[in-house]
Amino acid sequence: MPRHVVALFASIFLALPCSALAQKFTVAAAADLRYALDDIAVLFRDAHPDHTFNIVYGSSGKMTTQIMNGAPYDVFFSADIAFPKRLQAAGLTATEPTVYAIGRIVVWSTVMDASSLSLQDLATDARIRRIAIAQPTHAPYGMRAQEALVSAGLWAAVEPKLVFGENIAHTAQMVESGAAEVGIIALSLALFPRLAEHPHRLIDDALHQPLTQGYVVTQRAAGNSAAVRFAQFMRTEPALEIMHRYGFVLPR
Repeated sequence: MPRHVVALFASIFLALPCSALAQKFTVAAAADLRYALDDIAVLFRDAHPDHTFNIVYGSSGKMTTQIMNGAPYDVFFSADIAFPKRLQAAGLTATEPTVYAIGRIVVWSTVMDASSLSLQDLATDARIRRIAIAQPTHAPYGMRAQEALVSAGLWAAVEPKLVFGENIAHTAQMVESGAAEVGIIALSLALFPRLAEHPHRLIDDALHQPLTQGYVVTQRAAGNSAAVRFAQFMRTEPALEIMHRYGFVLPR
């Protein structure tokens, strides 16, 4: 093929918009995002059908450790921005950690009317034998649940009743399965239609540190424009509308 023809095809290829170049990426996301991010992913796939991606959900702390140990994650949505900042400090990020939402915690049950329960009831109500929270050592929603119970002066009283989920979605599943009468879970999960059939009670956010949630593109995806585009999609109006619907407080 003549050299000038090769050059012409090369120039056309380079001029194509990034959306025309199919790319693959993997998203690691905190479990509180399971329903909201699934809905957002549908919109992104509709807008960018050429990109292929999958989403893995889990606890923010464990995913941070996995990324530090070489896990092939391209975008990380954490339930606590402290974890993306830890990755940044280790030189493992391609973008600055960015706040995408503030989360909230609630008391939730499938066997009791949680909307009428106070935190004090968790310690004194004889019907409550087991209380599910996410594991505080690696799950931000579990950390905040512990902080709230400590601030309310209830930790010592409820600690013998506690059972721990690996992440906040697993914590909700424990309550659904009957492994616990009540749980302290993410508002974003309690608002999912199936779970929202059971009332919840919002916990005063003055009792715990803010659930400031942040995302980052990892160093692995430094040249992956599709991964960057997905991260940026979280700041579009359609994505923000979905986040609002699931109870997240949005950054200004």
